[in-house]
Amino acid sequence: MSESAAGAFKLCVDVHYLGPDATVAGVLFQNWEDSTALGEVTISMAVPSEYEPGAFYKRELPCILELLAQLPRRPSLIIIDGYVWLGQDRPGLGHHLFAALDGRVPVIGVAKNWFHGIDESTAVLRGMSKKPLFVTAEGMDPVEAIRGIEAMHGPHRVPTLLKRADQLCRGTA
Repeated sequence: MSESAAGAFKLCVDVHYLGPDATVAGVLFQNWEDSTALGEVTISMAVPSEYEPGAFYKRELPCILELLAQLPRRPSLIIIDGYVWLGQDRPGLGHHLFAALDGRVPVIGVAKNWFHGIDESTAVLRGMSKKPLFVTAEGMDPVEAIRGIEAMHGPHRVPTLLKRADQLCRGTA
């Protein structure tokens, strides 16, 4: 990680599973419009638990927390690949991450697929795509979260730095 990444930063994070191993990648950036990262962090670890329908966070949360432990300080905001809320009353991965961080770091969830019960107001169209992303948040105004994701760099549906985190954890960067 570069020395400039030691100041305030936002973080895109993603996790990929292959057999018994998980690869977790984080892309640090400062401004919504940034096209390049301040720094990148990738770690490998054993998959903490088997997939459990309806409890995805049990598998993903320990991986994200382990990556956060590798950073010099907490980010000012975290963007995950997934949902913060799965409808009004059902917490998703992002809510569990927000709670694990004692509510001190806002979390934005960017999901590629619609989940039953998700309000249409969370849909964001980017680039020329006709297929929306679904943006949920905790610890910040949801409209501000949507505006931030809309402002992120990249001509495609998935913002450049969020795509970079996906590529890093899959080993395709």
